[in-house]
Amino acid sequence: MDTIYAMSSAQGKAGVSIIRISGPAAWNACRVICGDIPPVRLASVRSLHTAGGMALDQALVLTFAKGASFTGEESVEFQMHGSIAVVTAVLTTLGDVGDLRSAEPGEFTRRAFENGCLDLAQVEGLADLIDSETEAQRKQALRVFSGELGVRADGWRRKLIRAAALMEATIDFADEDVPVDVSPEVSALTGEVIADLNREIVGTHASERIRAGFEVAIVGAPNVGKSTLLNTLAGRAAAITSDIAGTTRDVIEVRMDIAGLPVTLLDTAGLRDTDDKVEALGVDLARRRASAADLRVFLLEPDNGLPFPAEPDDIVLTAKGDVQSGEFPSISGHTGQGVDELIGRISQLLSTRASNAGIATRARHREAMVRGVAALGTAVELLKGGDDTADLAAEELRSAVRALDSLVGRVDIENVLDEIFVSFCIGK
Repeated sequence: MDTIYAMSSAQGKAGVSIIRISGPAAWNACRVICGDIPPVRLASVRSLHTAGGMALDQALVLTFAKGASFTGEESVEFQMHGSIAVVTAVLTTLGDVGDLRSAEPGEFTRRAFENGCLDLAQVEGLADLIDSETEAQRKQALRVFSGELGVRADGWRRKLIRAAALMEATIDFADEDVPVDVSPEVSALTGEVIADLNREIVGTHASERIRAGFEVAIVGAPNVGKSTLLNTLAGRAAAITSDIAGTTRDVIEVRMDIAGLPVTLLDTAGLRDTDDKVEALGVDLARRRASAADLRVFLLEPDNGLPFPAEPDDIVLTAKGDVQSGEFPSISGHTGQGVDELIGRISQLLSTRASNAGIATRARHREAMVRGVAALGTAVELLKGGDDTADLAAEELRSAVRALDSLVGRVDIENVLDEIFVSFCIGK
């Protein structure tokens, strides 16, 4: 396997920058650029220089033995001064060392996967951890990266292999008297796995929202104060405000952190009948985006009703609370009246939903578990046929095992590997 190298810290000037080397020639590259190889996993300060002896920088150098590094290969890390010129010079020097090449995006992590240091779910958790912007995202990604999903998948796998083995025994000794009826244990094992999977499938919807972000749409008639409220919540002029009705034509999005959760606020076009074709397109888009959002905040004038039915958790408020009142709690983006209460209510509602999140976080995870449940459901029905359908039931159990194996990358994952690893930066 080639030896690869790349900058693993962020691009640009910094206090410290890190260059990582991984592969069979990593230690030789360290010897060329440092003069020797520091003790394994013991940080040492070394002078870096070119093959011709020209000084480059002083760096903290760490070496990792095969099987004890992130990638599972012999690895070296240079923690150097974060000058663009220093980093460029070191990378250029490494490029001149034989048997080394620049890493591709995600190649270090892919090697960790291929060498058995991470399963596929952990790889996805690492990607989410790097991309995390809020506390909830960090916690969720760390759970996946720690291998929790893989541990659960292994538990389900063991139960199903046990059930399949019992069924195989029934098939193998079909012409003999089997002393024990295995169907009760097989039914119990499959029932436990089905229940666990169904709980996780339900929890994936909340997990995906934590990973991608919740959407909260501000909805109401034209000139009711939606854009003003959005700007107040965002703390900046994110949307144009005007006394002219219909100013907002498109959906304005603002990303926020509310109670540690990622939330995208949507300022939508005012909902009304209009002959203006452009405004009508905006109104149609507003209705569609508001309907698809996780939560809606309706701003109403005292004499106006809801533009469309509200969902149970939706928030209905009286707009422009500084100059008018109504049957619903009042809010004013202009003065800030009721804004803290609104943020608290949004936080409470979304935190409740987030509390139902499972450990599986992606559509791929949900689809694999759905396939597993479907196969197990078929197996349960076939079990009712006794010995005549035992071989078919055993095959469905094996299908369920294969579906769950795809969660952690044991089978059927070649078509998703490139998509997953290309999302990483080159140094990861």
